[in-house]
Amino acid sequence: MPLVYHQQIDTFTKIGVWHITEDENFFLDHVPLQRNIIHPHKRLQHLAGRYLLKTLFPEFPIPLILIADTRKPFLDDEAFHFSISHCGNYAAAIVSTTKRVGVDIEIPHEKIEKIQHKFLSEQEKIIFQKDGGDQIQKLTMAWSVKEALFKWYGTGQVDFIEDMNIISLKKTETGCDVNCIFKKEKNLSLVVKNVLLSGNNLSWIIT
Repeated sequence: MPLVYHQQIDTFTKIGVWHITEDENFFLDHVPLQRNIIHPHKRLQHLAGRYLLKTLFPEFPIPLILIADTRKPFLDDEAFHFSISHCGNYAAAIVSTTKRVGVDIEIPHEKIEKIQHKFLSEQEKIIFQKDGGDQIQKLTMAWSVKEALFKWYGTGQVDFIEDMNIISLKKTETGCDVNCIFKKEKNLSLVVKNVLLSGNNLSWIIT
């Protein structure tokens, strides 16, 4: 079973990453296809994400998932707060019965250097240039962190430079804690967790 990452964050919250090696029929035996998705790989990612929700919490009511106008999936009764992300052959999900969550997984790619001006301020660029290192990896981490914040917020209309500011980075035993200010909610101070997993950047936040 290709559950390549799993963590019980607290009593009420779990995160996991699934390496997609199965075919579509494997997932369809366990979860329904809830949208008309034509592209085969995107359909596979969709199914894997929902299968991962049930892997983390077997009682998760997959058929009750709704999609907001912002494309954020949710449950009407909020019995579970959750977030899903897909990238290549990986699906990531975070689920909590009590807390607001967001998750993102990204594969580093050189094109990130060309679009960094769209999501990083000049001050943030300095933070990620500090101490050298693999710049593509660092820029991917910055993008992933802000994507996790965006999904955590869930209502759209967020400027990635003006509304989400990365203040500092702190290395941990498993990855990095990224200190941020989220200005859409009265300059709220938040910490986004980030780890490097099989070459992918995985970021998540719970509040």
